[in-house]
Amino acid sequence: MNMTGKLEKVLYTAKAHTTGGRDGRSVSDDSLLDVKLAVPKAMGGAGGATNPEQLFAAGYSACFMGAIRHVAGLKKIAVPADASIDASIAIGPIPKGFGIAAQLDISLPGMAREAAQDLVDAAHQVCPYSNATRGNIEVIITVK
Repeated sequence: MNMTGKLEKVLYTAKAHTTGGRDGRSVSDDSLLDVKLAVPKAMGGAGGATNPEQLFAAGYSACFMGAIRHVAGLKKIAVPADASIDASIAIGPIPKGFGIAAQLDISLPGMAREAAQDLVDAAHQVCPYSNATRGNIEVIITVK
């Protein structure tokens, strides 16, 4: 990405069609993703289906793990087979509407603490979700 935020080259474009908003359905153009959506009970809804925050948590954590693996490959270090990320996406009011905050708790069992932190810090610089959220929302990343 250049300094203006515009992509230098498009590698892939994900597409989804959504109806009904938070109480609806989202389907990807290849139909591999087909999810019912519902407002969570904690927000006064019926629950019983996924919601945008859960989808964002899954997307961010999967992408961040990909960034960890990418950086590890460049550094020629191994990522533990049982590496994992627990992602939390919070939603709440801000002065002009609603906002979200993200937390990623990263487990890299068997890696030295400093090496794990260096790897996570480098991944945070290349992950597209981190680049999209940086400076826009609170993002807390911890190495367990």
